[in-house]
Amino acid sequence: MIRSERLISNLEGEFVVFLIGLRINKPLLVHKWWPVTQAMPRMLEELNRQPELGFLHAEMWFSRTTIMVQYWRSMEQLLAYARNKTAEHLPAWQAFNKAVGTNGSVGIWHETYAASPGTYENMYVNMPPFGLGKAGTLRPATGGMHSAAGRLSKGKNAP
Repeated sequence: MIRSERLISNLEGEFVVFLIGLRINKPLLVHKWWPVTQAMPRMLEELNRQPELGFLHAEMWFSRTTIMVQYWRSMEQLLAYARNKTAEHLPAWQAFNKAVGTNGSVGIWHETYAASPGTYENMYVNMPPFGLGKAGTLRPATGGMHSAAGRLSKGKNAP
């Protein structure tokens, strides 16, 4: 449902923004990149079934280079999932290294950012709940919350 009012989202305390994706460098080598594309849906299903792992929400865009934005409750939970020998991630990572490694056919990338009150801001207008708006709590942007500077300033004073 599209929400036409100006909204902001808040996620209490610290959290992690994890960007991850792949780049298809050799499109004709489908047997190299297709298995990589199939690994993430399995991980997301697992994470959505087990909220105690700390995964909050994800949004994804597809093209030659894909990008997924994930929100996690903590850095410790994200790293624990990455190392968990019984979870979907580690076998998928090992399979990638065995099948692709550094041969150049498909690239994998990620970036990880720790966020805390006063270090992030957001705004949504004419949007359905999206991104941090799905991971956190949406509310009207009133008063000083109309500007990015106001939202950042307010976050620094959050409990």
